[in-house]
Amino acid sequence: MSPKLKIAAVAAVLIAGVGIWTVGRVAPPPPNGVYIDPADEALNVPSAHGFVLKSPAVAEGGELPKDYSCDGAGISPPVTWDKAPPNTKSFALIMHHIPTAGEQHWYWVVYDIPATLSALAKDAHGIGVTGGNSANPDANYAAPCSKGPGPKRYSITLYALSERPVIGVAAAQVTRDVLLTAIKNITLDHARLNFIYTR
Repeated sequence: MSPKLKIAAVAAVLIAGVGIWTVGRVAPPPPNGVYIDPADEALNVPSAHGFVLKSPAVAEGGELPKDYSCDGAGISPPVTWDKAPPNTKSFALIMHHIPTAGEQHWYWVVYDIPATLSALAKDAHGIGVTGGNSANPDANYAAPCSKGPGPKRYSITLYALSERPVIGVAAAQVTRDVLLTAIKNITLDHARLNFIYTR
């Protein structure tokens, strides 16, 4: 076999191998052992408008206080936001977690949050519509209670919407995916707060 054919053959094998690994791979865990879904990580791109989400209870990348978990009072954390797009008509919020297996759990779904607001107090109730969660059949905040030792990564994402979402199911049936589908074409921008909780 000529040198050129040998090089071509080796290149073909390498490309095929990369393709197989890409299709069938399970993303290796980062050094801290917290699984990060590459598709979900796309939401961590900074806002084009400077739209930011913060919490007086936990800093970006920080540890969620016990009060907001199943090991404490189990109440929802306070959040504040700033610099939403000028045409925002309402907000929607999702808090979720990606376990090691790559499955998605969601703990807090709220939509129809008035555009006039820029914060939710801790243990907030009666603001917008609270959807369901993956921990119980109720429409409420489900405090993180992930099994197993070590830190678990959670995210709260706030979506600025150009109109109120149209949702055709009862509030308790509004899952993360249902809400994301409803706001897919009306999302102006998003802001995200990432944190961990260790049990």
